[in-house]
Amino acid sequence: MQSIQQLIDIMRALRDPESGCPWDLEQDFQSLIPFTIEEAYEVADAIERNDIGDIKSELGDLLFQIIFYCQLADEQQAFDFNDVVQSINDKLTRRHPHVFADATVKDSAAQTKEWEKIKQQERKTKAASSSATLSHLDDVSRTLPSLMRAEKLQKRAAKEGFDWPNIKGVMAKVIEELDEVQQELDAKKIEQDKLENEIGDLFFSCINLSRHAGVDAEQSLRKANLKFERRFRSLEKLAEEKNKQINDMTADELESLWQEVKKHE
Repeated sequence: MQSIQQLIDIMRALRDPESGCPWDLEQDFQSLIPFTIEEAYEVADAIERNDIGDIKSELGDLLFQIIFYCQLADEQQAFDFNDVVQSINDKLTRRHPHVFADATVKDSAAQTKEWEKIKQQERKTKAASSSATLSHLDDVSRTLPSLMRAEKLQKRAAKEGFDWPNIKGVMAKVIEELDEVQQELDAKKIEQDKLENEIGDLFFSCINLSRHAGVDAEQSLRKANLKFERRFRSLEKLAEEKNKQINDMTADELESLWQEVKKHE
């Protein structure tokens, strides 16, 4: 893999204390976090746009983030790129005994169940080695976007039997949480902390509703964002055709334009 080695060599040159890039030399594990998250989202965006060229480019940018972390770790004599690759090789081999060993599974559902059993055993081993208290919520990363983390927490708890028996209970909970938000808004004095907590509970319940309905919450919200963006751009264009400025229009006028946009979709 000459291209991989070339990228590793480029990274080393960028981090050279004498001749490297000042910006790259300033970076550490913490400072790279927002860039890594941004690159991952740009990969997702390219995939959603079905732009193969951009997918290739954005995957390269994401790979560079991995190489960057490996270089930082190598400088600390902690690990290098080969160690990272070997780690994932070992993990995939261990978690696919039906492919790389003698185990057998009937279908993908059985394979998923076996995967979770293996992961649970790995968590137990990790907890035992660190003398930490074991929880089924261990290794649900706290740095995940809040929506995605909520979904993962719910799924993990559900696997242990902590879940609503059907979607009716979830829907009732959403309505209950919405009522509690309304109560806070109707209070004589709105307490922002309480309101924030109630809105958070409402969000959490809506994510639970999505999960029970078999809908990916992140994907559905992303589609809602795209729909709003498309409609708002159309509204801007329609207002311009009518020689009007959006910020000068009344709420009723804006609602009328919005309904017109929706009608022509």
